[in-house]
Amino acid sequence: MRVLTGLCAAVVLAAGVAVPAAATAAPARTGTEPQYDYAGAIRETVWVDLGRDGDGDGVSDRVAADIVRPKEPAEAGKKIPVIMDASPYYSSVGRGNETQFKTYDDQGRPVGFPLFYDNYFVPRGYATVLVDLAGTNRSTGCVDVGGQSDVQSAKKVVDWLNGRATGYTAKTGGTKMSAGWSDGGVGMIGKSYDGTIANGVASTGVEGLKTIVPISAISSWYDYYRSDGASFGFNPDGLAQTVERRNGGQDCSAQHRKLAQGATANGDYGPLWAERDYVANAKNVRASVFVSHGVNDLNVMPINYGQWWDALAAKGVQRKIWLAQTGHVDPFDYRRTEWVDTLHRWFDHYLMGIDNGIEKEPMATVERQPDQWANEATYPAPGTKATVLRPQPGRTPGVGTLGTTGSRGTASFTDNPKVGENEWAANPSATSANRVLYSTGALTSPVQVSGTSSITVTATPSTSTARLSAMLVDYGPAKIRNFSGPGEGIVTGTDRTCWGSSTDGDSACYKVTSADTTNVDYTIISRGWADLANYQSLSREARLTPGKAYTMTFRLASTDHVVPAGHRLALVIGGTDNGFVTAPANPPKLAIDLARTSAQVPLVGTVPARPRTESAPAGELAHVPAAARFDLR
Repeated sequence: MRVLTGLCAAVVLAAGVAVPAAATAAPARTGTEPQYDYAGAIRETVWVDLGRDGDGDGVSDRVAADIVRPKEPAEAGKKIPVIMDASPYYSSVGRGNETQFKTYDDQGRPVGFPLFYDNYFVPRGYATVLVDLAGTNRSTGCVDVGGQSDVQSAKKVVDWLNGRATGYTAKTGGTKMSAGWSDGGVGMIGKSYDGTIANGVASTGVEGLKTIVPISAISSWYDYYRSDGASFGFNPDGLAQTVERRNGGQDCSAQHRKLAQGATANGDYGPLWAERDYVANAKNVRASVFVSHGVNDLNVMPINYGQWWDALAAKGVQRKIWLAQTGHVDPFDYRRTEWVDTLHRWFDHYLMGIDNGIEKEPMATVERQPDQWANEATYPAPGTKATVLRPQPGRTPGVGTLGTTGSRGTASFTDNPKVGENEWAANPSATSANRVLYSTGALTSPVQVSGTSSITVTATPSTSTARLSAMLVDYGPAKIRNFSGPGEGIVTGTDRTCWGSSTDGDSACYKVTSADTTNVDYTIISRGWADLANYQSLSREARLTPGKAYTMTFRLASTDHVVPAGHRLALVIGGTDNGFVTAPANPPKLAIDLARTSAQVPLVGTVPARPRTESAPAGELAHVPAAARFDLR
């Protein structure tokens, strides 16, 4: 373990004699160690005034922030930093792989804090603060699913920790409560909705927020519910009702109506989504950012981390990233020891000011195969170039080659909303009525797809409504994490490992997990969906004229994947992707103009300019079915 040693004054005392500091230099501070009594830590709650009345009861809303902090620093007059997780889930769906909830004693004092952050970091001199978003658990007000109420719920607690907001000892009434023990430095962390709020608070540029660690988090709520005009078929009012269901007493029906009305069914980007677009405000971010995401996350799609990362890079924000093969999984549950160590050093550096060199380490850590990790100096990977790949027709209708030379000809398919990506990917050498497929052929050397791809399609629909879907596929045998399994790439065992100190009401011990793997013959490495009616603007769809050609560019999911030599990289284009997007009113036949269709893919390495025509392996190829969408946990 690394040892934390206090900095020397001008002199040190040895045997009662003053000795010059240069003669006995203090060792470098390389890491915090457990030194404070967790069982005797201070556990308390502050209710912070939001200055808004979200539930319309005539009273300003207050958010509850449960705190556990070591008592020794306060007794010595030393101020300490805060690790904060702001969540709507502490009494509704729970947190972590073992679905933990907050617990309280008979007098309402906090006892059990979900996750390991308090157990591990409080003995090391940090406070842990878990915030109930407005309208959830013990807070008043209403959830607005990523809007101002949600973001302000956490931002105001940051303000309170810095002496800029008012806190009270009770939900109503009470006396004012200060945070004189806080040094004002805050690091926000959390998975999914929680990490999303960290992104939102960082995008306000609030002073005192030093770092955030968003895990499988949303960067724009539009991209959780919609995709370039296409709808995933569910809306934010349902999520709001889910997280508020155990917090009776407030009337949030007006807020629910606003959410339902603002999330228009046609998939247009409107004012509701603009308020919840943190990428647009990335220019305000002051905090460092440590991103973690599963490249196979089909709940919070990977485009969320990719566009956030790119916006932060443009701003020059200090950042780091972990990418796993998992679905919607916390790194504590797929690479526990390394994650805790890295997180510890990250917080020590950005909250304690310890010079441990973590900011100089490789920027990206990527899982190449289950439990096999590679470091990259940057993300996207060094040497990545935006490469335009173009489809060329082959001898088989709807099947051809993918290279870098100009395209020609047309191809067509009929949108069948009852099928989707796995049916499209199967039998890659055969004509399909429901998709077209273009492949590089067997690669002579590996290529790496690193970053965010896009596709430009020119399509002529036979009806006035149309969906487009596209995906990049790695054809070749591989062992991958079973990201669509019940654990989304992990299996939970029965043994436990402990991460910090425990009390009777708050255990630091968690079940061990391991990789859930499966063997496949192809891997879908990136996906994207669009409504062709939004070809001109995401803010306003147009009615399509049957028989007229339209050109639309839309995004494919961010990723980092190596296609080995001998494998094929393929582009597949279809209509409605069953299980993902909703179908158009009148599914069309779509004719694709190959000369005006291309994909822009960030590649390390090259593909043949004009691959020779060859048949892909025949037969049905096994693959993991698409994962179902879940509540945002």
